[in-house]
This record gives sequence, structure tokens and C-alpha cells, in this order.
Amino acid sequence: MIKLDTTYAHCETMPEYAGKVAEIHEMLVKKTGKGNDFLGWYDWPTTYDKTEYDLVKKLAGEIREKADVFIVCGIGGSYLGSRAAIEMVQGMFPKREIEILFVGNTFSAPYIVQLLEKIKDKSVVVNVISKSGTTTETAMAFRLLKQFLETKYGKEEARSRIIATTDKVRGTLKDFATKEGYATLSIPDDIGGRYSVLTSVGLLPIAVAGIDVDAILQGALDAANTFNHPDLATNTAYQYAVCRRIMEEKGYAAEMFVSYETQLTMLAEWWKQLFGESEGKEEKGLLPASVNFSTDLHSMGQFIQDGGKCLFETLFLVEKPMLDMVFPTDADDLDHMNYLAGKSLDEVNKKACLGTLEAHHDTGNVPNLILTVPDTSAYTFGYIAQFFFIACAMSVYLLDVNPFNQPGVEVYKKNMFRLLGKI
Repeated sequence: MIKLDTTYAHCETMPEYAGKVAEIHEMLVKKTGKGNDFLGWYDWPTTYDKTEYDLVKKLAGEIREKADVFIVCGIGGSYLGSRAAIEMVQGMFPKREIEILFVGNTFSAPYIVQLLEKIKDKSVVVNVISKSGTTTETAMAFRLLKQFLETKYGKEEARSRIIATTDKVRGTLKDFATKEGYATLSIPDDIGGRYSVLTSVGLLPIAVAGIDVDAILQGALDAANTFNHPDLATNTAYQYAVCRRIMEEKGYAAEMFVSYETQLTMLAEWWKQLFGESEGKEEKGLLPASVNFSTDLHSMGQFIQDGGKCLFETLFLVEKPMLDMVFPTDADDLDHMNYLAGKSLDEVNKKACLGTLEAHHDTGNVPNLILTVPDTSAYTFGYIAQFFFIACAMSVYLLDVNPFNQPGVEVYKKNMFRLLGKI
């Protein structure tokens, strides 16, 4: 399902990690490693709450019937996963009646004000997502949205247009939702935000978009079963994790996630949070960065080719694009483009990929890992989400740090609160 090619990365020492990988696999299965109270994602494709899952699909159907715009109000894992899935599966210009917008992920005044202006004459439903309810970006945006809805519809109708995805029993947002009478969905106690796309956090927006969430969970289940063994010789997720560590040991400081489809840009953003927040601790870890080729070849390509040798690339390639067409011939050929006539756009894209791989690896001496998936379907998204969860946990445990906390994130918050005068 997902193929890993290490030919261009020179990971010959991979077998030396087999013993350590087997030890960490046992830790994952038995949930005995650092941060083990946040390992709920590991068997989630089997243990997920079926009753809540049915509620997700029910709410999604109701939202599609009543709303022109569905607003996801959350930050980090509370929106990146669903947005990544929606764009990956449906592309950048989907044909659907409901528009899905994202807010609560920025303090940018122009963004927030323009969004409020954009929705003023629309039928709106809001999904606020926060485990605690105290995340400032999300709480600030939600107050504005709540007041907007109450002004537009009245307090009673506004209640029916707000869904809170939060802790099951405690927290500011949970208390708020209970008092106001909002419909609620729960975030499992043992799954952190960046691992939450396969829970109600991600599945409600994905279902509202009209994507088959059954297929997503089936993909995740198949991946969970496929990679639930310690054999490094055949476990692709563990191979990818080990290659990352080998690259770091060789002196590379950054991993560049490379996609050749515009609809995968947000998948790269999701991937960056997953790996950056999981392993960037104790002055360890790779810097996760991303580019979308060929677009970024005209900006970042020069540095990758000829700049300091601080990074390796991980190509994320799709065998069959969602859509394709044949490039036409032109009798006059004034643009001198007839050499492409009769070729599909995807063929051109893939030749650009091969040419770039040759340039970066053979000429630029930049190592390249290659991950290939068959398509951009809902099933494939679920599969790769679980693949990256497993690979990330293994990769970070190989550094001997906790993959599931984020202590460094709290520092900027404390400084911001002090500067804003919060007591």
C-alpha cells in the first residue's frame, strides 16, 4: 500500500537497529514507554467509540442540510488533520454545496475580520474544537463566532448551530457547552491533538465535506494491522523511522517533505506538526520542513541543489492522480510547447519529479527517501495517517524522548499572557 524506496538515501546500517526496534515495538504494544498514557491512537482503529462515530455521521448529515458554511474553530491538531484530509481527497476546487472554513488558528486581525464579513449572509454552523477550552487563539475566535451567531439567529437558534468537540467530562469548553446546551463530541483522554485526526476531532469536518469516513477508518485499521509487528526487514513504517535517525546521525539537521500535488500541501503541514511537536525536545530531533514541487523549485530549489548540506528530502509521491488530462497540440506552436502534445499532465509532473531527483541526488548530493502511495482516496488517507503515527512514535522513541508531550509550547504562552496582562 505504501512503498518506501531507500535507494537514494543510503541507509545501509538499517539492520543494526533491528534489536532496538523490536524493544520499542514491545513498548508500543504494551504501552510501557514514556508518555504511555497518550498511546490511545495505537489501537484506535479497533477500539474507537462506535456510538460516538454514529453521532458524527448523524451530525454531519444535519449540518450539510442546513448550512452554507461550516466553520472549524481550532488550532494545531484540532484542524490540520481534517483540512489535510479534505484537500487531499477532494482537491483544491471541490464540487460540494457546503463551504468549509478554518479559524481559531491565528491572531491575524485581517483574517478573522474578513472571515466574519464573508459569512454574514450565509447559513453558518460552527464546530469549536479544544480539549481544555483555554487555547487563546481558538477561544478568542469562538467568542466572536458565538456573538455573531447569537446576533444573527438569536440565542436559542445559535445553540443549535454550535457543536463543541472537547474533553468528555471536564474543562472550560466542556463546562461552557453543558451550560449553553451545545451538542458535544469528545476527545479521548489518551489521544493528543496531533494524533487526533481519526477521532471526532477530524472525522466530523471530514464527514461534513462528504468524504467516506468508513473508508478512512478501514484504511487506518489495515495500516494498524500491517505494521503491528517488530520485523524491521518488512515493516515499512519502522524502516522510515530508522532512516530518519540514520540521516540525523550522518549530520543532517532537517527533513524536507516533498510533494508534487498541490492538494497535499496541508498534508505536509499536518506532517510537520506531528513530527516537529513529537520529537523536537531535549535539543534533539530533525527540523521538519516542506515544499511543494514544481512550484517551490523556483524558490527553494536553488538552495536544495547548491546550498549547505543540512537536509535530506522525503518524497511523497502518488501513483495515480485524482484527475488528469492530455496536453493539446497547436497548429501554430507559437509557444513552442508541442513537444508536450499527447502527453498527460501527470506524465509531465512525474518526469519533472524524476529530473529533480536526479539533479538533487546525483548532482547535488542530497539524500532522498521516497514514499509512494497509490492514490489520494479516503482509504489511502486513513492508511497513511496511521502509518505516520506509528513511524513517528518509533522514530521519537529511538531518540529516547517522550513523543507525546510538548513542554516547549507553553513558554510562549506564558510570555504572551504576561504581556497582555492576564492574571
